Amino acid sequence: MLLAGEGAAQRHRDPFTQSEIDQIRDASWEPGLRLDLYLKFARARLVAMEQMRSDPKTKDRPRQTHDRLDDFQLIYDELNDNIDTYINRKDDIRKPLKKIIEADTEFQAKLLALRDAADVSADESRQYEFALTTALDTVDSSVEEHREILVDQEEAAKHRRKSDAKAVSKPE
Repeated sequence: MLLAGEGAAQRHRDPFTQSEIDQIRDASWEPGLRLDLYLKFARARLVAMEQMRSDPKTKDRPRQTHDRLDDFQLIYDELNDNIDTYINRKDDIRKPLKKIIEADTEFQAKLLALRDAADVSADESRQYEFALTTALDTVDSSVEEHREILVDQEEAAKHRRKSDAKAVSKPE
């Protein structure tokens, strides 16, 4: 019985629905589409959390808040892992990075609003404090990283254009 409890504690629920998994898989070689999907899914978790929190009929609000924050965190981590993959493949992800940087600001605002909510008891907020702090820390550190990656991508594009221009202008 003890082993069964340990197994259940080690299992982590998947933050994605089957439909979302299918969409991500279908966009695996299209960085812009795939990264847009991760943004869409992360945003949906925060919107669902806001809706759930504003519904007076919600049962076990602290647990549901924790779970939605956890899902957001897992999706956002996947977003960052995919950014790393596309950078390693030398893909041009400037366009989706601009959207990601805009979304980072939105995500920060929503997470800060939750942290600073006046209508939340200390007991309730303690139940999801770790998940919220982790999500905020991750987004905060990623904002700067995403901006640096965009600068690097812009610089690489500039060098590609220069080398392409030189290749075209060389006589045969």
